[in-house]
Amino acid sequence: MNVILGILFHSLGGGASGSWYMPYNWVKKWRWEIYWITGGIFSWLIMPFLAVILTIPDWQGILQATDGAILRNTYIMGLLWGIGGLTYGLAIRYLGMSLGNSVLLGITSVVGSLGLPVLRDIPGVAEIIPGGLAFTDLFGSTGGRIVLLGIAILLAGIILSGRAGIRKDKDLGQVKEGVNTEFNLSKGLMIAIISGVLSAFFSFGIDAGKEMAATARTLAVEQNYSFITQDGINFKYLFENNIIFFVILWGGLTTNVIWTTALILKNKTGGDFTDKKAPLLSNYLFCALAGTTWFLQFFFYGMGETKIGNGASSWTLHMATIILTANLWGFYRKEWKGVSKKTYNMILLGIGAILLSVIVIGVAKWLYPELNALG
Repeated sequence: MNVILGILFHSLGGGASGSWYMPYNWVKKWRWEIYWITGGIFSWLIMPFLAVILTIPDWQGILQATDGAILRNTYIMGLLWGIGGLTYGLAIRYLGMSLGNSVLLGITSVVGSLGLPVLRDIPGVAEIIPGGLAFTDLFGSTGGRIVLLGIAILLAGIILSGRAGIRKDKDLGQVKEGVNTEFNLSKGLMIAIISGVLSAFFSFGIDAGKEMAATARTLAVEQNYSFITQDGINFKYLFENNIIFFVILWGGLTTNVIWTTALILKNKTGGDFTDKKAPLLSNYLFCALAGTTWFLQFFFYGMGETKIGNGASSWTLHMATIILTANLWGFYRKEWKGVSKKTYNMILLGIGAILLSVIVIGVAKWLYPELNALG
């Protein structure tokens, strides 16, 4: 039952992540830096604050009692993750939506899933990484090999989706998504690698802040909070990760505020916030909707993580459902209209492989709960 709920929560989170940008399409007469930071205030400040005060017992006391090194490391992971989010736009600019999303999220999925296990195999590094399985341990167990198979299937799906994106460029020429004139494979891949790696630091931030979640869990049990679940002898509180997100997203907020403020000053676009020529009320509402939907991806991710653990399975499920949802929106918006039958079949195969990877990894976690030690 835990695995089923975990997949459901991760699917909701991935659905939110694959959908959150849609409301920005309805924002009118605002420059990018204006609607980005407006929505971001909801994503990285308002919603995380509401989440902790509503779901975390004595959240202020938890932060005060947490070791400074833990807070610092979790915050730094958020800073680095924030840079990954900013460079995301450049990767899409040079690679296009289909290829850019597939490559970037694929890198993020692999790095976020296997980054810590790989580091644990490096002599001298394992001692400073929280205890858990190393990458080489995966080859020594049936469950580990199934997880690796799932990740291999995911990568195959990403490659197929990326090839479909390149074929789409050729099929539609200058019509495709308005980015063909700037298509630059080498530059785009380099930026996508940087963005993909840094975006995975959100997963590392969750690991860095686990002590805060454990404290929240203890308090929730002591105070008889609802949504307490039991997995073997380990109690889990469904919302315990919200305290970690609060700190990580402060790091993301810092990065994005600095960058957007610099753009606003450079481009002199601050007047957009009050420009009566723009539909201000609807713009603010759509930005609020985008920002809130964005936060829900991690809200549900945290709930799923309490069911099936952080690490290869949770992070890969999250990334796979994002890619799946984003492609479904693409079909809804008829982004693949006019492509050849071969291109269309290729993107269908890519999406099918991504969905299959979710099923394979979910089965591995269900059959081999010891895989929770990956994270």
